Order: sequence, then structure tokens, then C-alpha cells
Amino acid sequence: MGTKLVLAAGRRCPPLQAGLCVSNVRRLLVLTGSRGYATQDTVGNLPKASRKQITVANDDGRVHWKELSVKEKVSRTTQQTFNFSLILTGLVMTGGCAYFLYKEVFAGDSKTVQFNRAVDRLRSDARVKEALGSDHKIRAFGEPTWNRWARARPIASNAYKDSAGTEHFMMHFNVEGSSRRGVVNLHTFKGPGQSDWQYKYLAVDVRGQPRIYLENSDATPRKQKSSFNFLGMQWRK
Repeated sequence: MGTKLVLAAGRRCPPLQAGLCVSNVRRLLVLTGSRGYATQDTVGNLPKASRKQITVANDDGRVHWKELSVKEKVSRTTQQTFNFSLILTGLVMTGGCAYFLYKEVFAGDSKTVQFNRAVDRLRSDARVKEALGSDHKIRAFGEPTWNRWARARPIASNAYKDSAGTEHFMMHFNVEGSSRRGVVNLHTFKGPGQSDWQYKYLAVDVRGQPRIYLENSDATPRKQKSSFNFLGMQWRK
């Protein structure tokens, strides 16, 4: 009992408590050995990291193809096929919109181009400005509607091809100056093998005044006028 025991922590055990200290030391050794064994066993047999099953909704492509099950491969293939279909549909719709925009706005035979060219001719003609009033800029618009503020009105037009293969385009719209209003009628045509549109007539009708012809191929010209091509149209000097 007089023997003094030294604990692992460096503390001495009192003589009267030697038996109790020995018991505690034994327990400590047993627990330490058990923990060391468990730790070694755990390190040597690490469980594989678990992951969620790959589905069409949660597949982000991070798991390698070889690690997928047959069901998961089917899910990934379905998802990729769906994504490819969306991309292909978007490309087709974009191409369709671009083609429609070109045909309706930028092409030489589009309604918008024909309208803008005719309006430019009207605004630069002295006879038209005198008939409509030149105090303000001449406005051009489509069919009249009940809403006087609506300037984006439909423009009446017609395009057809005759038996000889000649393409025809006809249009009429309204113009307004500072004092009067008028109606514009135009007819352009393009023969087979031709790339430029020519005016058959471009005329303005103002109430109470004779018709003003800016172009009239049916009339016999007194003097042959030279012409040139610009923006797909044939213009006369």
C-alpha cells in the first residue's frame, strides 16, 4: 500500500487509493486498445461514397458514363435527346424568323421595301408637295381606321405572276400633307430572268386636282430618259 503509482498523465496516486488507480488504469488501457483497433478497422475498410440515383430530372453529367447503371444510362440518353430536340427546334424557329424578316423587310420585292421607295419618291417630288402642302413632312399610312392615332395600319397590296412569267406587284396607300390628303397607287413588274423591278405606274390622286404621275410606262415619252438600277429598282433621271 505504501507503493506510489504513477498515472499516464504524470500524476501520482495516493497510497490509500492505489487499488482504485490500478483499476482505472486497466480500464483506460482496455478502452485505448479498443479504440485503436476500431480506428484501424475503419480506416482499412472505408465505405464507398453513396450517391443519388441518376434520373432525367437530376442528371447534371458529373457521374461518368461507365459508373451508371442500365436504368441510369437510359435516363441520361433520354435527357440528352430531349435537350438536343429543344436546341434543334430553337434553331429551326430562329431560321424561320430570319427568313420571314428578310422576305418581309429587306428583300427587294418585299412590301416594306416597295412602300418605303414609293414614299421617298413622293416626298422628293415638287408637284406632290405642292398638292398636299409642304409646310410639314408628308405622312404615309395604310388603310384608314377608326383610331386616328394608329399609324401602323395595314397596307393593301397584291402580288401575282401572269401567264408569261412576269411578276407583278400592286399597292395603294394614303398620304397626308399639311393641307390635303391623297391616295397613292403603284404597279411594279419584273420579267422572267430580270432581277430589278420596274415601275408600270406610280400615281397620286388628290381630290379636286388632276392625277400626278411620277412613273407611267404606258404613256409615250416625249424624250427618252436615261435610267439606272439602285436597290433592286430601276430609277429614271
